[in-house]
Amino acid sequence: MPTFEITVASAADIGLMAEWAAAEGWNPGRTDGAAFFAADPHGFLIGRLDGAPAACVSVVRYGTDFGFLGFYITRPDLRGQGYGIQLWRAGMERLAGRNVGLDGVVAQQDNYRKSGFHPAWNNIRYEGTPVAEDTATPAGVTLVDARTLPFDRLAAYDRRFFPASRDSFLATWIAAPQRTALAAVRDGELRGLAVLRVCRGASRIGPVHAASPEVASALVGALAATVPGEPVSIDVPDMNKPAVRLMERLGLAPSFETARMYTGPVPQTDQAGMYGVTSLELG
Repeated sequence: MPTFEITVASAADIGLMAEWAAAEGWNPGRTDGAAFFAADPHGFLIGRLDGAPAACVSVVRYGTDFGFLGFYITRPDLRGQGYGIQLWRAGMERLAGRNVGLDGVVAQQDNYRKSGFHPAWNNIRYEGTPVAEDTATPAGVTLVDARTLPFDRLAAYDRRFFPASRDSFLATWIAAPQRTALAAVRDGELRGLAVLRVCRGASRIGPVHAASPEVASALVGALAATVPGEPVSIDVPDMNKPAVRLMERLGLAPSFETARMYTGPVPQTDQAGMYGVTSLELG
């Protein structure tokens, strides 16, 4: 009888999980795993069937009361045999007592509801090459390398848009290889933050925090200019209507959609400033 064992994933396993996600068409960043691993090195679970990787899930803890689930994948040749649901249960047990979020394909919303998740909004992935003339930097705003700013300022700003402190994640996210992090500054105050990272397909920009559509546009344009002629993609919360209109004005087109869901109340964050989110891939 086959033996199915669930353990905490190794750093090498996380690389395999990213390859599985890429095969699903999710387009993870080439160095994303390092940031999530830094946030919670115990937050990746892998199921092995007779010693061979068979299924995976990420269940990253943030702070004392929030967690995020993603990378929920069973190897295609083993689907429908109950291995995935065993891993799901183990992951949810690790996040017990926390408000848990996920970004899942919209078609799976009913299944997630059965596990106690409730929809908050949809994230629409917009993709393309931004229209350059619509990305001018607003007067008085300067775009700088985010890595040159005091980290406590960056962390405090990011905390406005995320349900818990994630300093270890953010520090790695802005400094990892194959990515560019820009901050918008006006009169000494942070007015925006965005990160572009190289992916298997179109480079992805996320998060995109901004005080206005104009600041968001400038950040997106400047980051897109670092990969000239190549498409970029941004996961935009559909409840932020100015963000949706901005993507359309920049000439980016919808290519994919996920449902943001939580087991508890929708976190009280600065949703108006969320022009692009960072997902731990898909639940």
